[in-house]
Amino acid sequence: MFSSVNTLQKGLNASWLRNEVIANNIANVDTPGFKASHVQFEDLMAEAAGSDGGTLSMETTNDKHLGFSGGAAISSVEPQVVTDETTSTRLDGNNVNIENEMVELAKNSINYYTTVTKINSEFRKLNTAINVN
Repeated sequence: MFSSVNTLQKGLNASWLRNEVIANNIANVDTPGFKASHVQFEDLMAEAAGSDGGTLSMETTNDKHLGFSGGAAISSVEPQVVTDETTSTRLDGNNVNIENEMVELAKNSINYYTTVTKINSEFRKLNTAINVN
């Protein structure tokens, strides 16, 4: 019943983590040798959902359910922080590009508020269904 809300919650958690990672990158823009990090989430969700050309994977909640083969279930997908150790854009070894970080911060803010709006919509639907006479 709450699977869409649970999936949206995962998106919010990923946006929150991404905001923290971007803020850390911005805070360390002048730190020599600092390497920028990024959050991977959307690709992992797409892989779990089978949108990469595969099929949608099933999730079992009981031992008596039929087994399946396929990718990871959506409920098991968690955002991952990845540090880019391979690039260096400046002589001091730092690879933070402040313009890119600001763009990513703006994109993440839009994504966060869009997801909040979707969750509010889901709860309005539930409220309407409960209160219909």
